[in-house]
Amino acid sequence: MPRSLTPLLAALLVIYSLHQLLTSVVAPLARELSLTTTQLSLVFTAASVATTLASPLWGLLLDAAGVRPVLVAGLALCVAGPAGFAAAVAFAVDETLTPDLAFVMVLVFRGLLFGAGLASVLVAALAVAGLSTHSVVERTRAIGFVGAAQGLGIVLGPVVVGVLAVASLWLPLYVAPVVALLVAVLVLVTVKPVERSQEPVQVRPLELVPAFGAGFLLYLSLAILQTVVVYLAADRVRGTSGALEGLLFASGIGLLLAQGLLVPLLKWSPARLVRIGSPVAVAGCALLAVSPSSALMSLAFLVVSLGIGLAITGFGATASLWVGSGRQGLMAGLVTATGGLTFIIGPMLSALLYEVEPIAPVIAAGLAAALATGLSLVPAAQHVPRPVG
Repeated sequence: MPRSLTPLLAALLVIYSLHQLLTSVVAPLARELSLTTTQLSLVFTAASVATTLASPLWGLLLDAAGVRPVLVAGLALCVAGPAGFAAAVAFAVDETLTPDLAFVMVLVFRGLLFGAGLASVLVAALAVAGLSTHSVVERTRAIGFVGAAQGLGIVLGPVVVGVLAVASLWLPLYVAPVVALLVAVLVLVTVKPVERSQEPVQVRPLELVPAFGAGFLLYLSLAILQTVVVYLAADRVRGTSGALEGLLFASGIGLLLAQGLLVPLLKWSPARLVRIGSPVAVAGCALLAVSPSSALMSLAFLVVSLGIGLAITGFGATASLWVGSGRQGLMAGLVTATGGLTFIIGPMLSALLYEVEPIAPVIAAGLAAALATGLSLVPAAQHVPRPVG
């Protein structure tokens, strides 16, 4: 693994843990703030919108000015967002703020600012993975590690919340900005500029369509399933303690194993990762559709996330290999925006389909993964990176 990537992986792990930490405490704190379900949904939607819109902008800034300016600005938002969120809660509880003003502050700080800051760390990590690797295998493995760090943060976040909440529900809220500040200082001290070669690479935008289409469908499948699993856990395994937590944990572990373990061990090409991972995800959706128990549902979710983990790593590597060092930031931004967009569309689509037929979202997720399989068969040219310097 490139040394230049190590501090960014650590930052990604911690920042995504904080993201899950803040997500976990929003619902119980919403009662303290008298937020409605609609207002709560708007906060999460605003975060996804901010991530989607900010990602390409971070990528353009990285290509123009380098990694450090992106991290300075992005990590500043990662500190300001949780700090403003904590202030909104504190001032609302002591009635300094009205419920409406508290909602606006939560929307701006927890939703928009933190969502935009979150995107900067992922974009920077993906771009550095592309800039610091010199072969297809190295590039694919590095991008897999980026996904694994993100996935591990998502798994650890709720665990940290559970530990901190033993002392106080308020503690995670106040710990988050302090930890974000420490991460910002550590990263800005350790991250060095990454040298970039200037080899010309011709990119035909239409050639990118199949890969980005497959990536979008894979992320959409995951977003649909992560929403519908809440309803399925309530309907199929009602009364089973910890069923929902087990399903979400299986999803996180599947992504982590695929990207952090299988991708480095298998050393498959990006195209092969997508072509094999996508059908595995389809098989997992089929198993989920007929699973009657929490154990089988967890196994199905594990299979789905293993497949999607392999496939989205292939997608990210394919996109990175299409461009030279001068456009790694933009490509990283577009890959991040693709994932962010599906987490705007996916939850709404999942809820609507579930109202029509409970099994419909699972079928839709399977169809999306099947379509991604088809798109993965379209041949794709790629730029083979050369050593820098």
